[in-house]
Amino acid sequence: MCGIVGVVGNKNATDILMQGLEKLEYRGYDSAGIYVSEGASKGRLIKSVGRIADLRSKLGIDVAGSTGIGHTRWATHGPASESNAHPHTSETARFVLVHNGVIENYLQIKEEYLSAHTFRGQTDTEIAVHLVGQFVEEGLSVLEAFKKALHIIEGSYAFALVDSENPDTIYVAKNKSPLLIGVGDGYNMVCSDAMAMIRETSEFMEIHDKELVVLTKDSISVSDYDGNALERETYTAELDLSDIGKGTYPYYMLKEIDEQPTVMRKLISAYTDEAGQITVDDAIVKAVQNADRIYILAAGTSYHAGFASKDFLEKLTDTPVELGISSEWGYNMPLLSKNPLFIMISQSGETADSRQVLVKANEMGIPTLTVTNVPGSTLSREATHTMLLHAGPEIAVASTKAYTAQIATLAILAKAVGDANGNSKAAEFDLVRELSLVAQSIEATLSEKDLIKEKVEQLLETTRNAFYIGRGNDYYVAMEASLKLKEISYIQCEGFAAGELKHGTISLIEEGVPVLALISNNEVLASHTRGNIQEVSARGANVLTIVDEAIAREDDDIRVRTVHPFLSSIAMVIPTQLIAYYATLQRGLDVDKPRNLAKSVTVE
Repeated sequence: MCGIVGVVGNKNATDILMQGLEKLEYRGYDSAGIYVSEGASKGRLIKSVGRIADLRSKLGIDVAGSTGIGHTRWATHGPASESNAHPHTSETARFVLVHNGVIENYLQIKEEYLSAHTFRGQTDTEIAVHLVGQFVEEGLSVLEAFKKALHIIEGSYAFALVDSENPDTIYVAKNKSPLLIGVGDGYNMVCSDAMAMIRETSEFMEIHDKELVVLTKDSISVSDYDGNALERETYTAELDLSDIGKGTYPYYMLKEIDEQPTVMRKLISAYTDEAGQITVDDAIVKAVQNADRIYILAAGTSYHAGFASKDFLEKLTDTPVELGISSEWGYNMPLLSKNPLFIMISQSGETADSRQVLVKANEMGIPTLTVTNVPGSTLSREATHTMLLHAGPEIAVASTKAYTAQIATLAILAKAVGDANGNSKAAEFDLVRELSLVAQSIEATLSEKDLIKEKVEQLLETTRNAFYIGRGNDYYVAMEASLKLKEISYIQCEGFAAGELKHGTISLIEEGVPVLALISNNEVLASHTRGNIQEVSARGANVLTIVDEAIAREDDDIRVRTVHPFLSSIAMVIPTQLIAYYATLQRGLDVDKPRNLAKSVTVE
């Protein structure tokens, strides 16, 4: 959600900024802009509604310089418009600023400090840059004015500020929103995500909450808001440009769906020892062993992955598991057990809702484990423990490989704890073999793309509504499958527990409505779900079945190769990812960048 880029000390600043913004498109945005300076009071500010391509089309050869900042905005305060797009300028236009996050007290600031100011848009961001400008007008230095503003501003933010009269410095600060420093050769950068600047450098520096950084072409000065200097080491980002490109694929989503067998094999490699046995850090295993209840906190797709993992976590660790929606728990935490363990699941490791829960857990002394795809992310850095997904960058807004990697990673955790506890089910569960079979099952489904595409054409091309149904873990897959379909194809789709149909929701079934039924390898549940299929068919529904091949019938539509029941959610979800993909293509929509959505939700 929103993205920041900045560079100081490189004559190709415009190109670096534009390339960086393009790499951040996956985060979700509806407008964009850059400010570039080639010397004192020689800056150009260009903004555009729409895609980065629209911004690029407005650039002329005169938009050049060695210092600049850029931004992709996802509308919160005020609609998508050029006046609301970033960067924003101060009252005199001397200062230029970009911002991610939400300033909670911006109206108070406006009334108390800026009542005489004229504003060009409706954003909270504009208040921040006006505030800095006001303090400089009152006689403070730029740095002191920025510090004073930071002491006043409340909320989540990542700031990058440029003084147009002295553009050889970028002033940077953050609280709750992600921001990194990129270290170049004779120049330095700032970005929301390492992917934005990986073309320029692989060396980065973290910024922690309520830290201020003064950035020049040859220096990086880090301090707290009171001016106390802080030491900070750099780290090397384990990214490759080939990881974040589409290659020959038309969309990132299809590429990421196809990468899932490889992800399963990477996880096997990452979490096995030289003898080929599953291994997890002893401290993490002990944290689970010490817990009398596991609480999984997540949002969206990660929340669904938690549900898909609940059964095997309980059966292999002998520990009850509860699920919580992060945005609810952050402000309404229920009564907890005596020795809880919080597991935070987040693809990006920057999910603001989950971080709110993590902050409270840390205050309460609750041990925490973050399961994430991004090493060094905020949730990883601030949790007691971390397990990585090893899925590689996920660019498409609709998560696919991260979801299946989350389930697989939690299975690895459950197996390791079960083995340590002497759990008989864990002893019988050859996870390395079973994950290899999962990879093969995914590959078998991916080889049936033409069949799945054909089924979608017959079922979803013109529909307004659709339903997924299933029982047990298939219900949890139905939840994820319905989210995938509606978030990119805009078909209103709901995932129902099949047994709940007769308790009210069957009233929504009418002639021609698509119902997609999930049936994995459980004879009892399969029989009941087939009964539900008859119920919706009798009311005119068009039914598509996705069935484990071990119990499939001749007239079933899509067959999925059998895997261990603990891992069936991974195998069963693959066809639904492709269904969402092809339904979206048929409707002529952007698969990777659905409207109104952001990949990384960094504000509450």
